[in-house]
Amino acid sequence: MTKIQGIRVGHFTNNECATGCTVVICDKGATCGVDIRGGAPGTRETALLAPHCLVDKVNAILLTGGSALGLAAADGVMKYCQEQDYGFSIGAKKIPIVPAAVIYDFNVGSQDYAPTAKDGYQACLCASNAEIVQGKVGAGTGALVGKVCGINRAMRGGVGAASLSFPNGLIVSVLVVVNTFGDVRNYEDNRIIAGARSTEGGFVDTIQYIINGNQPTIQCQSNTLIGVVATNARFNKADCSNIAQMAQVGVSQVITPAHTLYDGDTFFALATGEIEADINQVGIIGTELVKKAIFNAIVQSV
Repeated sequence: MTKIQGIRVGHFTNNECATGCTVVICDKGATCGVDIRGGAPGTRETALLAPHCLVDKVNAILLTGGSALGLAAADGVMKYCQEQDYGFSIGAKKIPIVPAAVIYDFNVGSQDYAPTAKDGYQACLCASNAEIVQGKVGAGTGALVGKVCGINRAMRGGVGAASLSFPNGLIVSVLVVVNTFGDVRNYEDNRIIAGARSTEGGFVDTIQYIINGNQPTIQCQSNTLIGVVATNARFNKADCSNIAQMAQVGVSQVITPAHTLYDGDTFFALATGEIEADINQVGIIGTELVKKAIFNAIVQSV
């Protein structure tokens, strides 16, 4: 994602409390759309991304731990954007536009700490165009996957990224935070690579477990996969929303099950507008990169 001109990514990681946040800064602004699925989303400023709404560009996207409490970290991102003179102009005032999405990560670390405005600001100070650090960092520090049998039999999730560049200058990139109720499958051979562990070794297979009549543990209600797909192509808000919808297809192909009432899967799509490109091509590429990024999140978190 940091290969795209004008986009920087930064993490704030609190290892002691097993939480953190990740910011995607759009130095020149970017057109943005969103797609939200599942029954338990935690978001901020997503309504204004609808195609009929006035604001057409965002200044940053925040992905954070701490459930709804972690949305406070967006205040720090707004402060940073104000200092950079980023924002939507209303008369003489500029209002930074910072949509955000959260995961529930209180199962791993402290029950008493969620990312704050100070932490969001620190993530901005750490933002760069260097290669994105993946694994148990930033918003993925306390992420878990495969919770149908309880937290003790779940596995670690985390942050993952993937990107493709083409000879014509097109770049498509994906950043995800994997914290799911369901299992994670290898996109190449469909094997479960992370999920609810069986007491006999291997994996339970969440879908088969439920089909067999078993009920999920009450501890399973603490999930969500959040992410961003970004491109340097030129699209409007409706196009970006369609690209975000296609990205969710990638989620459902490797997270089984996906988009349940226990999940609040949220995907943003950013377009910086440097070149012309076909929306179907970008959407299909994004779908494939989502699967690779989810795989990378698990591999880097082991």
